[in-house]
Amino acid sequence: MTSSSLPEAGGAGERARLTRAAVVDQALALADKSGLDALTIRKLATELGVTPMALYWHFHGKDELLDGLVDRLWGEVDATVDRDAPWTEQIRGLFESLLKVLRAHPAAPELLQHSKKQGGAQLDVTELALDILRTAGFSPEDASFAARAALWTGIALVMSEPGIESLDDAERAELQRKKQVALATQSPARFPRLVECAAPMTACDNPEEHYRFGVDLFIGGLAAVAAARAGAAEPTAAEGGRAGA
Repeated sequence: MTSSSLPEAGGAGERARLTRAAVVDQALALADKSGLDALTIRKLATELGVTPMALYWHFHGKDELLDGLVDRLWGEVDATVDRDAPWTEQIRGLFESLLKVLRAHPAAPELLQHSKKQGGAQLDVTELALDILRTAGFSPEDASFAARAALWTGIALVMSEPGIESLDDAERAELQRKKQVALATQSPARFPRLVECAAPMTACDNPEEHYRFGVDLFIGGLAAVAAARAGAAEPTAAEGGRAGA
């Protein structure tokens, strides 16, 4: 094979074997493994075995690439909900699916919380959440508050998962032990509840319970808001009598 038959850097040969989806897949894998700071066009090109110029046919720069990753993450959220189910169960299903995506991709919390561009799959998921809430009786304002809170609550739950600082079981157990000792040895006269709750406050061996409680807390809060709004909208017997007088 002569040198003239080899594909030029970023030429048709490379573009033909590289798809936008393949670039996003590898970029997300790299971000999950090494963090967003390690995700560069040059590093990604090396991982894919192509020249950096080949990637610019799909993404004009890192910002555009990150937008592609964000859209990919939102596309992984399962938006299939039973619209005949109670609204709380519909929102729960959507919220739990968002949490599943956030937990599956270590880079997801940072990607989603700093994303400025809205479009594609994110709009589809948000539209569904708003429609569920509006159909349940929430005002446009309350539905919007709830939809935004769902994303930030999900990110907070993932970032606050006990023991998430380390993926090594031994290191996690040692970290838990140190934190538990620090609380348990506080003055019981001044901090009786902290001493009493030293073990559960520092437990990190059951992340599923952490998420289960967080989901229940979020859904329960929404239900409480809905009930309070409904109660405020219904006149009392006395008010009803005055209104009809």
